[in-house]
Formats: sequence, C-alpha cells, structure tokens
Amino acid sequence: MTLQFDSLKFDSNGLIPAVIQDYKDNKVRMVAYMNKESFLKTIKTKKTWFYSRSRKKLWMKGEKSGNVQIVKEIFIDCDNDCLLIKVQQVGNASCHTGYRTCFFRKIVGSNKLKVIEKRFFDPRKVY
Repeated sequence: MTLQFDSLKFDSNGLIPAVIQDYKDNKVRMVAYMNKESFLKTIKTKKTWFYSRSRKKLWMKGEKSGNVQIVKEIFIDCDNDCLLIKVQQVGNASCHTGYRTCFFRKIVGSNKLKVIEKRFFDPRKVY
C-alpha cells in the first residue's frame, strides 16, 4: 500500500491534528497541528514540525528548549484525518510549560485539577 498524500484530510484551515506519543512508554506527550509543509518537513527531517495557529508559522519541537522529538513511526487513522506520531523524546519535557507531557493535570472529582507530573524547567527562563 502506498501513501497517497492527497488522501490525507486536512481541515478547512489546511491543518491535521497530530497526537505525539512516546515511542518507549506509549505516554501521550502532546497534541499539535500540522499543515502540509510541516508534515513533509517531519517526514524529511525525522523531527517533529508543526504549524502554530496563534503565531501563524512553522515551528520545530525543541527549537528553543532543546527538547526535540525524533520520529520513529507515523500512523494515520481510519478516516485519514488524524496522525499518531511515535517519537523518541530528547530531553525530559514535551510541554512548553516545562512538564514531561502537556497532559500534566488530572481532573479530580467534578471541579478540581491536580498536577500529576514533575516540572523539568521554568518556561520563563527558556522562552
């Protein structure tokens, strides 16, 4: 089976969500969006590239923090509208807030949030 790039279903803004998962422990590290250019750069460089919806530009994960992601595997869901990218995380943190994962808060009960991860860096000192 050959990947037909045109079969990927980007949304009306030209974006496709990408779930980033740790290759070793299967922990979800983050969710971000890719456009066609960032998807192709990810495949070419074997590092994760995304499109920032707020800054309206491409960015490579770890370009400022050094916490880059080396791509090991890429999966496409059954509807061709979401990617799962398994990565080797270089450095401890995936989240721009300094945590290992962007999913560092757990909902407890009906209205409380509990931080369940260790913070590895202070984002004010990095960004």
